[in-house]
Amino acid sequence: MHFKNKKHLFFDLDHTLWDFDRNSEVAFETIFKKHDFKFSIQDFLKHYIPRNQHYWKLFQVDRISHQELRYYRLKDVFDTLNVEVSKETVDSLSDDYIAQLPNSNHLFDGTIELLEYLQTKYDLHIITNGLHFVQDIKMKNAKINHYFKTVTNSETAGVKKPHPSIFDFALSLAKASKAESIMIGDSYEADVLGALDFGMDAIFFNAENITIENPVFQVNHLLELKKIF
Repeated sequence: MHFKNKKHLFFDLDHTLWDFDRNSEVAFETIFKKHDFKFSIQDFLKHYIPRNQHYWKLFQVDRISHQELRYYRLKDVFDTLNVEVSKETVDSLSDDYIAQLPNSNHLFDGTIELLEYLQTKYDLHIITNGLHFVQDIKMKNAKINHYFKTVTNSETAGVKKPHPSIFDFALSLAKASKAESIMIGDSYEADVLGALDFGMDAIFFNAENITIENPVFQVNHLLELKKIF
């Protein structure tokens, strides 16, 4: 597939450019130092990463609140590890995690090289379901904010990906048409199907090389995008 007519590239942030799982590990290592937990950070993350993804999918389609997301993705892991913690402790850990998470700045391999290459040829944008103040800090600390002309987040748009209105909002903000725009992200449901259902082209960043039901255009490494664009 060729995308020669594109002028605007819209990227997801977490799990696409910003390495959420690696940065989560750094954040948890920092906050767990204050506690005498008997499990290893690796044991914790083994359970946390899939639980976080599970609850984010529910959050994206408004089946749970942001507070429920923050609470249950941690509480489930403690329950699985047979560690008794109070609600107050979970809430405190969640607050500490949210405060610490944006301070790490690990990006996916090839991110800076890709953005340096693309910025001379295209207008670059972000569409994220993450919270405004957290995402802003992440981008500034990772020194990638200057690459992007616009940043659309679900708070400002009033809806989350895959809802078509967030893509409509982003295109309006960027002064871009569907035909000259494309969405690039790691979530098959939120980024890819969301954009395609809206009538906008999409590329699936499939770093985990997962199998999907319907064939869509995909890459396994960010630098593959240099060959496409």
